[in-house]
Amino acid sequence: MRDGPSCYQAVAVVFRRHRQPEAAKTRSPHLNMSFTVEERGNPNSPSYRLFFKNGEGKYISPFHDIPIYADESQNIFHMVVEVPRWTNAKMEIATKDVLNPIKQDVKKGKLRYVANVFPHKGYIWNYGAIPQTWEDPAHKDKDTNCCGDNDPIDVCEIGSRVCIRGEVIKVKVLGILAMIDEGETDWKVIAINVEDPEANEFNNISDVQRLKPGYLEATVDWFRRYKVPDGKPENRFAFNEEFKDKDFATEVIKSTHNFWKALICQQTKAGELNCKNTCVSVGDSPYCCSADEAKAAVGETCPCGKEEPIPSSVDKWFYYERK
Repeated sequence: MRDGPSCYQAVAVVFRRHRQPEAAKTRSPHLNMSFTVEERGNPNSPSYRLFFKNGEGKYISPFHDIPIYADESQNIFHMVVEVPRWTNAKMEIATKDVLNPIKQDVKKGKLRYVANVFPHKGYIWNYGAIPQTWEDPAHKDKDTNCCGDNDPIDVCEIGSRVCIRGEVIKVKVLGILAMIDEGETDWKVIAINVEDPEANEFNNISDVQRLKPGYLEATVDWFRRYKVPDGKPENRFAFNEEFKDKDFATEVIKSTHNFWKALICQQTKAGELNCKNTCVSVGDSPYCCSADEAKAAVGETCPCGKEEPIPSSVDKWFYYERK
């Protein structure tokens, strides 16, 4: 695999435990920097944002400033939790916004919630992304024959604990699923929190099949059908819907990290992506964001306000005959 450009600084981070929704909670004995999250706007409304800050109180981007690796020697990756298990709000890193806060996706002017396609309830894993990765929409994958979806690579964390939105955890990669979403490659990494009580028992995708029977089949079913309630067709998958193993998954993640390196070093066009960051870009890079500039950008958003009610329709089941 080719080496990516090296025009940025490597930064090690750790997230401090805090109650939801005020901040995410994670701690590592090997790293001495701490980060928290800050809410802006009204929860469950289009104004809601979740910004990330470092231990010095400086705002950062979860897309660009959080290191991909928690332990590179062991291929342990950081994961930014966007959607806790069992919840429905489609929260995501806002790749086109300054500092890339987590916000809820909006479709046709309405907040987006994934439907409960029977028998599933909300997301069936802790769902999020690996920072400093990017699925390049100009790169056609040789295995899927489709280009990337222009987002960080997605992760499904299968541990026993329901995580907190904005939490950053360290995960062990177990495998990967190649979903084709409306003609785009959309990899889904399967991983487990290294602090999960059962983490030592899971070392590859075959362990998930053996110890959590039905979970992988349910995962394919979930991703195949979750857009059907919105009037869209079922999603497709490469490799005959088979999960690839840990080694394959790790190579895919590393390739998306190289695509991100090219992006942050301006070797690839960013398009509408916002690449401003406070810890990575150096020198006179246009992506280098000062602490004052970051603070001003956050200040332009609404202060944290009253939580809005979640529509009762979010709890309904959606049924349809499988093809």
